[in-house]
Amino acid sequence: GDYIFYTDWQWTSFVVFSVSQSTMLAVGAVYYMLFTGVPDTATYYATIMTIYTWVAKGAWFALGYPYDFIVVPVWIPSAMLLDLTYWATRRNKHAVIIIGGTLVGLSFPLFNMVNLLLVRDPLEIAFKYPRPTLPAYMTPIEPQVGKFYN
Repeated sequence: GDYIFYTDWQWTSFVVFSVSQSTMLAVGAVYYMLFTGVPDTATYYATIMTIYTWVAKGAWFALGYPYDFIVVPVWIPSAMLLDLTYWATRRNKHAVIIIGGTLVGLSFPLFNMVNLLLVRDPLEIAFKYPRPTLPAYMTPIEPQVGKFYN
C-alpha cells in the first residue's frame, strides 16, 4: 500500500511535471521574449519558480512530510538554454520557438531525472512515514445498490 503510493507518486509526478513545467517554461518565456524583446526572461522566470518551490517544500516539511517528499525541479539550466537560443536566433521567431522549445523539452526531463535519483528509497520512506489514513467519518461506505437481489 504505502510503497506503491510513494513510488507511484514519484514517477507519476516526474512524467506529469516534466511535460507541464517544460511547456510552461518554454511557452511562457518565448511568448514574453518575442513580444517584449527582453532577454534572459526564461532564466529570471526559472529562478522565481525555484524559489517558490523551495517555499512550498518548506511548507510540506512543516506539515510533517519527509524533507525530500517535494523534489525541487531543475528549471534554471533549461531556461539558460532557452535564453541562449533566443540570443542566437533573434532574427527568426520561428527558430526560437522550435529550437528553444525542443531544447527545453529534451533537457528538462534529463536534469530532473538526475534530481529524482537523489531521492531516498521509496520503501524506506513508506515505512518511516506511513500514508495518513482517513478518519472514520470520512471512510467511504460501500454502495448498497442491489442489496436485496439474489
